[in-house]
Amino acid sequence: MHKKDESQNHYFTAHPKSKLKFGVIRTHLRGRPFEFLTASGVFSIKRVDSGTRLLIESMVLPENGSVLDVGCGYGSVGIAAAAFNPDLRVIMVDVNERAVWLARKNVEINDVSNIEVRRGNLYEPIEDSTFNCVLSNPPVSAGMETVRAIIVEAPRHMTDKALFQMVVRSKIGGKRLCTILESAFGNVEVLARKSGYRVFISEK
Repeated sequence: MHKKDESQNHYFTAHPKSKLKFGVIRTHLRGRPFEFLTASGVFSIKRVDSGTRLLIESMVLPENGSVLDVGCGYGSVGIAAAAFNPDLRVIMVDVNERAVWLARKNVEINDVSNIEVRRGNLYEPIEDSTFNCVLSNPPVSAGMETVRAIIVEAPRHMTDKALFQMVVRSKIGGKRLCTILESAFGNVEVLARKSGYRVFISEK
């Protein structure tokens, strides 16, 4: 789950007001090199944060079908998923216009073609579509109700047996979100834990 600080107060907003300042992240994820263009007004601009990295390193992807990345930021989770399995169709969504622009640039930089970026709040951009997998590093700065909505609205956008995977900071709502996941899906397990984060996984 995203840690809020002064530089990240407003990243979950349609129109970031912070002065535009770019950065570049070069890293390896699951042993594969990636490069991401980042900017002010978007979460974690200097590095792939520990929570996002844990989600990427541990996420369980289907062999085929479609994947949704909710609250994609500059796109590291969805782009990694698309790169790891070219047979997947990946859609990334974010409300932040700057994040969406960056995500589209990063799709080009990392040369992945099986992916699409859409702008809008949570599940609005994908309408009645369903997915075999839903991934999220949720925007805690937007409030717990937003994080809860990502969970409780997910099942209607998922196929039967689809997997929902969310990374959270253990000390910030971890127990509460575990309860919400159990209520929404009837099951929840800890897929991975490291550095104060844990990845929850639930099956529809």
